[in-house]
Amino acid sequence: MLDATGSGDGVKLLDADDPAPFTILRADGDSPFFFTCEHAGKRIPKHLGTLGLDAEDRERHIAWDIGAAEVARQLSRSFNETVVLQTYSRLVCDCNRSPAAHDFITTLSEDTTIPGNIGVTEAQAKAREVEIFHPYHDRIRAALDARAAAGRETVLISVHSCTPVFHGVSRPWQVGVLYERDPRFARIVLELLRAEPGLCVGDNQPYQLSGNKDYAIPVHGEQRSIPHLEFEIRQDLIGSTDGQQAWAKKLHAVLEAGYQRLHAE
Repeated sequence: MLDATGSGDGVKLLDADDPAPFTILRADGDSPFFFTCEHAGKRIPKHLGTLGLDAEDRERHIAWDIGAAEVARQLSRSFNETVVLQTYSRLVCDCNRSPAAHDFITTLSEDTTIPGNIGVTEAQAKAREVEIFHPYHDRIRAALDARAAAGRETVLISVHSCTPVFHGVSRPWQVGVLYERDPRFARIVLELLRAEPGLCVGDNQPYQLSGNKDYAIPVHGEQRSIPHLEFEIRQDLIGSTDGQQAWAKKLHAVLEAGYQRLHAE
């Protein structure tokens, strides 16, 4: 049988009535952009119960990127382009980390202990990797492979959100643009966003994107040598429908202008 920490040896983690580990929308989209959202969902597989957390904690940013999925969906809709959204909470396994990372299955998120992740065995961790992490990234990989085989250009955009306060320190940036070794598209978008009055834009803030820590952009963007960036939108700005719509509209305009400038340079 399964317990509160995960699946046992040889036992599947996800039941037939658990949702698939990803949602893909507009798989036949026709723009250069391709959107992902690694922390879109907050579901927990039935066998894991609540991971020992109360309902309030399961709604907090420790469990998912508040507002990010809807912004990504709206960008997918406005560009008529593909978005791949992760279904399960980052607390089950973090799909923006390598399975080898120490926080792929975290026991402490910010100041909150995750009881259901304490004592997870190697076999239980492998079940989360095999049934959640790999299907999500394999679907992204397959879609990007198909675009490359068809000779289609791709600009990869990963949509995330961040807390306005982290460990007691306020974050002034309304949005951050993240990248590492290949800044060609990110710097254009940074410049365009910083031209907007009253907007505080982070250059690799609130944190530095790194191949030693992050996964989606380094693997699907840098390793393919395609233009890319990650957005970190402050979650208090996209917690409502109005905020999500406003930021999707703003980012659509900036991405469209950025793409034109990328090809003009």
